[in-house]
Amino acid sequence: MVLFFDCRSILFRIYPLQFFNKSCPPFLGICAIMNCKTFWQKADRKNIMDLKNYIASIENYPKEGITFRDISPLMADGPAYSYAVREIVQYASDKKIDMVVGPEARGFIVGCPVAYELGIGFAPVRKPGKLPREVISADYEKEYGIDTLTMHADAIKPSQRVLIVDDLLATGGTVKATIEMVERLGGVVAGCAFLIELDGLDGRKAIEGYDTKILMNFPG
Repeated sequence: MVLFFDCRSILFRIYPLQFFNKSCPPFLGICAIMNCKTFWQKADRKNIMDLKNYIASIENYPKEGITFRDISPLMADGPAYSYAVREIVQYASDKKIDMVVGPEARGFIVGCPVAYELGIGFAPVRKPGKLPREVISADYEKEYGIDTLTMHADAIKPSQRVLIVDDLLATGGTVKATIEMVERLGGVVAGCAFLIELDGLDGRKAIEGYDTKILMNFPG
């Protein structure tokens, strides 16, 4: 028999092998044909990678009393970067995502490869004055103060299913503002994915009721 497996929809369709080769009886074996190029890499992994080993912690940055979690070492390591992206892709694979949305700038670093692997588009969320066409905006409170985010007014079409991807969930202000804009445009937030969550900063309250994927947790 021949087994067709589409890892994005997790659907199986089985056909007799003689449909493809009449000279071969159906009991000779199974052939797996896939449209997800990373599946075998995931299947072959024997150990779960500890991504915390690729995060640098910088004390008193950007100001006194703050510990900055730097994802640069993870980005610099090909296997670790690929692993993190594939974990989010796997999370999203059964959610029928139409578009990935990511806030600048590190949301681009994570969100763009996720969108590429899913075979869908990416919509950037940026600070005021950075996008050239008509935008909508939302104010938000982040861990260091108050700011504003914008996105193109035509970035999301009504009823599109959206995955929001960013590197960090702290107070939740960034993702809350992003959710607000996506929903104002008629999109459906099907999930939110982050590399890191900082514990104790109540970021989860901002995304309460939304499906969420976190790869790592650190003290806030």
